[in-house]
Amino acid sequence: MAADGLLPPTHAQTFRLSMPRDSSALDGLRTAVAEAGAVVGALDLVEGRGGRVIRDVVLRVRDATHGDELLGVLARLEAVGVLGTSDRVMDLHYGGKLQIQTKVPVKTREDLAMVYTPGVARVCSAIAANPKLARTYTIKRNSVAVISDGSAVLGLGDIGPAAAMPVMEGKAMLLKDFAGVDAYPICLDERDPDRLVEMIAALSVGFGGINLEDISAPRCFEVEGKLRQRVDIPVFHDDQHGTAVVVLAALLNAVRLVGKSVGTDLRVVVQGIGAAGIAVSNLLMAAGVTDLVGVDKNGIVTPRRREARDPIYRRFGKQTNPRQLEGAKEVALDGADVFIGLSAANTLTMEQLDLMAADAITFAMANPSPEIDPALARGRAAVVATGRSDEPNQINNVLCFPGLFRGLLDAGATGIDDAVKLAAARAIADIVEADELSPDYIIPSPFNRAVVPAVAGAVTAAAEAVAAATPS
Repeated sequence: MAADGLLPPTHAQTFRLSMPRDSSALDGLRTAVAEAGAVVGALDLVEGRGGRVIRDVVLRVRDATHGDELLGVLARLEAVGVLGTSDRVMDLHYGGKLQIQTKVPVKTREDLAMVYTPGVARVCSAIAANPKLARTYTIKRNSVAVISDGSAVLGLGDIGPAAAMPVMEGKAMLLKDFAGVDAYPICLDERDPDRLVEMIAALSVGFGGINLEDISAPRCFEVEGKLRQRVDIPVFHDDQHGTAVVVLAALLNAVRLVGKSVGTDLRVVVQGIGAAGIAVSNLLMAAGVTDLVGVDKNGIVTPRRREARDPIYRRFGKQTNPRQLEGAKEVALDGADVFIGLSAANTLTMEQLDLMAADAITFAMANPSPEIDPALARGRAAVVATGRSDEPNQINNVLCFPGLFRGLLDAGATGIDDAVKLAAARAIADIVEADELSPDYIIPSPFNRAVVPAVAGAVTAAAEAVAAATPS
């Protein structure tokens, strides 16, 4: 259930009904729907003749199965006829969620001559002589490619490139709506990391940035690393670095609230050593955290464990755990100030939480079900955050990537480093004023329109400073 007591809109269905015009029919409908565990939303009159009307009734249901059950309930109502049903989410995606629009009209022969042949040849020749002009005279100036192979989509896993398209379209919509960035969803049917790098590098010419999305680990590390060496535009894997930026932003305010600081005295436990877990750990260490311990289902991560045969895992083990702890997760949690979960549901118990230091901070971000019930965690931890939209303190990547790409494009950046990510995190944290800070408000809402310009400005300044300090 959502925080406001209503079922969420993600499974809203519209039922077209033929029913008596009198109000008692509506009362009976509402009663039957409530008894079936659904919620009546909008009621629209489509047509009314004589004693009967046709209405479109929006019902919020738990899931598709619940919707089928409601269909049976409505069909059994006396004098009510079900004329049809539709799924509002599926309808919204019909034909895709994006379209391309031109910036200038083409209404005359002169217009045609300037936007296309022969006038366009002058622009082409200028870019051929100086390729850097592509940023000035083409869509490269304001465009980002949102690229996936569909191998690790949201909570769905490996569903393939075609099924990943709706997610990439959604990401492109957010970039455009929140930050004015023209983003293009691109899903590639390729799993070999080297071939994937070749394909992305080849099509990167027309873009000012690349947002990698939903590519499975450990392939995502290889793809991102090799791409950064191949292309002269920023490459950003949002599942890793977007998550890391927003986690750091939330942590900056959480420690401020409990009178601690992100520094050498802070003990942090990160559970879930996948792409996001490693990126979060790396950025926290770049921000000054020195005592960070990684844990997974087998306990504390060390460079001597069997999994450490993987070079990424081994490097992580060497860079973390300065007290050289070994053994079960409980050893790491004993006296820890912060728990950051990027793993699986119900994997942190109250007994384990009780091992942590006073004024503990718990970010339980497994989705849709966190590592621990947030309501239970709030009984012990001073600050609790999750990845859920129906709980306070949602760690949501949309706080990062629109402003980040806006800033990178405005700076004409050719890459992205920790200085840029740290600047983005601090800008997000600073949105929450000191007199607003509370256990239920350590991170701004994704719909706070102050976030994107603040992040964009900070990122532009950081990217320009990095460029100025880099030998040409």
